[in-house]
Amino acid sequence: MARKESSFDLINGKLSVNDIELLSDVPNNVTFKSFSSICKNSEAPLPLFQRAQSLSLKGGFLGFDQNESSDSLTNSLGKFLDRDFVSIFRFKTWWSTQWVGKTGSDVQMETQWVMLNVPEIKSYVVIIPIIEGKFRSAFHPGKDGHLLICAESGSTRVKASSFKSIAYVHVSENPYTLMKEAYTSIRVHLNTFKLIEEKSAPELVNKFGWCTWDAFYLTVEPAGIYHGVKEFADGGLTPRFLIIDDGWQSINLDGQENPNEDVKNLVLGGTQMTARLHRLDECEKFRKYKGGSMSGSNSLPFDPKKPKKLISKAIELEGAEKARDKAVQSGVTDLSKYEIEIEKHKKELNEMFGGDGGDEVKGVSKGCSNCSCKSENSGMKAFTRDLRTNFKGLDDIYVWHALCGAWGGVRPGATHLSSTIVPCKLSPGLDGTMTDLAVVKIVEGSIGLVDPDQAEDFYDSMHSYLSKVGITGVKVDVIEDLEYVSEDYGGRVELAKAYYKGLSKSLSKNFNGNGLISSMQQCNDFFLLGTEQISMGRVGDDFWFQDPNGDPMGAYWLQGVHMIHCAYNSMWMGQFIQPDWDMFQSDHLCAKFHAGSRAICGGPVYVSDSLGGHDFDLLSKLVFPDGTIPKCVHFALPTRDCLFKNPLFDSKTILKIWNFNKYGGVIGAFNCQGAGWDPKEQRIKGYSQCYKPISGSIHVTDIEWDQKNEAIELGKAEEYAVYLGEAEKLFLAKQDSDPLSITIQPSTFEIFSFVPIKKLVKGTVKFAPIGLTNLFNSGGTIQGLVYDEAIVKIEVKGEGNFLAYSSVKPKKAYLNGDEVGIDWSEDGKLGLFVPWSKEFGGISNVAFVY
Repeated sequence: MARKESSFDLINGKLSVNDIELLSDVPNNVTFKSFSSICKNSEAPLPLFQRAQSLSLKGGFLGFDQNESSDSLTNSLGKFLDRDFVSIFRFKTWWSTQWVGKTGSDVQMETQWVMLNVPEIKSYVVIIPIIEGKFRSAFHPGKDGHLLICAESGSTRVKASSFKSIAYVHVSENPYTLMKEAYTSIRVHLNTFKLIEEKSAPELVNKFGWCTWDAFYLTVEPAGIYHGVKEFADGGLTPRFLIIDDGWQSINLDGQENPNEDVKNLVLGGTQMTARLHRLDECEKFRKYKGGSMSGSNSLPFDPKKPKKLISKAIELEGAEKARDKAVQSGVTDLSKYEIEIEKHKKELNEMFGGDGGDEVKGVSKGCSNCSCKSENSGMKAFTRDLRTNFKGLDDIYVWHALCGAWGGVRPGATHLSSTIVPCKLSPGLDGTMTDLAVVKIVEGSIGLVDPDQAEDFYDSMHSYLSKVGITGVKVDVIEDLEYVSEDYGGRVELAKAYYKGLSKSLSKNFNGNGLISSMQQCNDFFLLGTEQISMGRVGDDFWFQDPNGDPMGAYWLQGVHMIHCAYNSMWMGQFIQPDWDMFQSDHLCAKFHAGSRAICGGPVYVSDSLGGHDFDLLSKLVFPDGTIPKCVHFALPTRDCLFKNPLFDSKTILKIWNFNKYGGVIGAFNCQGAGWDPKEQRIKGYSQCYKPISGSIHVTDIEWDQKNEAIELGKAEEYAVYLGEAEKLFLAKQDSDPLSITIQPSTFEIFSFVPIKKLVKGTVKFAPIGLTNLFNSGGTIQGLVYDEAIVKIEVKGEGNFLAYSSVKPKKAYLNGDEVGIDWSEDGKLGLFVPWSKEFGGISNVAFVY
């Protein structure tokens, strides 16, 4: 009997997996090819190729043929009805999120993958639109349950009619293994990206940092940054990395009176989105910085309240402009009162900046701003040196830039690069996304696109300079706008390849190969073409401290939306990059809610606090005194029982995310209910009726222990100590114990630590270390653990209250070699206080003798 090539069959208009129907009414022009028939060889590393070959029975490719060639082709892949699915779709050009449903008609436009639940065979199937030739693809909803695939080139000059491998399909009994295997097979097939396992993430993933964006927006300048870092240091928590966000570049606007000068007095995001780079180094307010001007007895004064005052006034101005625009739309012809109000706010804002000159900056030297006149004691180089001199723990300083340079690209004729103003053309698939100011402004201004043949020169020119002046990495934003301008450049795939090749080479040369955070990149183009070198990226939309559309409850419900983005996007993005859950503000109404998720997300912890707006008590629950963090060893993912649920507005599902520490597992339960996507209105909005307490259950088997080799043995324990961080409860549970019932209030959470019980002294003692309970991720503080027959030796990092479960009171306890007293109670709680051991990197040695 011939060996079967695949678990899938396409026969008589039905796509089946192991004889279970997945899609029916599959058109005659749709084809299925086994993995091994398409991918016969690969330039991928041999171990990866062999792994993919060993999985070949579990996957294959879908294609289709049409009679006429086109640059955009849509075709049904068949239909499914009454089958649970979870998917990821783009709700903006740049951002994607989770969506669930039961039929092909329920999927949203620009869906990046669909996972189907197949309980008939206790399995899961994922269907992933990918790239073939010069075309990329996405799923769209069809009528009567049909799932449509749209293949597009992004250029009317690039056409095709036939595809053999435009989508990939894979089956597995485990949904997390499914995603690993599927993207491994795609990686081997395409060989245009690398998996996260093949790369190293930047060191900042293990650290605490500060980003300037929400603190300053576009008013960011040296004195403000310096005072911001100093506030953290004075609070006992020096950031280990700093991100200087948008506002540091040399940009100006079309039609500006002096095309060689920077645009002045920008404050809010949006005002800069039609501006272009006119030089590749820092703008004047950074260029004129004078070394040493922010320290010592002669340091210049700085008003920490000024950024908020500027932002507040700019919001008033924006409100006046919106009122005028609304009046125009309503047919009002006499706009004089609106213009008077706008001019009033503009004048007041200008005066706040310092008058006619604008952008008055403390700590800058007066004089020539020409690049050739820079000395070692001025500009960005002097500033980064001063920061590192005065704040010893500051390891990394990153700066922001858009993929095309600035939001509006690079100004033609202003640099040595060849750039052209290219009008923007949006894919029809984006018609299903929500209205976005960034898109409106970029389309309005077009993009100054550097010739793709110069992409390598472009990035190296920027990055080599930045590296020389003390910058160790970049946050690259606005990544997906390449798809807008690909018409004359061979289409979106070819244009993306050229840009990502140049970016990857520069990253390797200038920033240690991994000093880059990718952002506004949540589309398959980027992940399938741009992650050969890039190893870290955002998995959520921006942190919104309030609803930009004015819903007063948005300050609460938007935070849960953010967590859903991050948790579910990590299902696929985590195969390519280290997931980054983004910053938040520690004094926000829901700061603790965010902090709980960051504590176990497995990525860096960073905030965007305004000056004077810090909650150091909260931050101390996330960060060690040396600025490192008790980070989980994997990236957080939603538990299996909420994969196909709607944790945002079904009024019944708690978001549960699982992760591992070195010696145990962790589950975070978050009540994110209260908002979500509205397909009809095509926007994220509040569902106030869902903002209420939600009940659910927790069990040790919610943790997917087999997803990391080091955790497999942890998952085989007979019994676990379970600690609830917020409730401060400790108890024991077994694999066959009943689930723990829980109720979570809106915008709150609970973190459950599961630590295997070890039996000592011939089984008469049960022991499990919980860690420092004054940190959200207590298990992350346990750095080492050794069991002897009657002795437990533990390495604990941090300062605070150490907790363990011990069924018997130890005979003796030692802290760093000295015998110490302990607290022990009949319920098994064993505790002692652990100080910060600075000379040993914050690690204390704790031992218990029985």
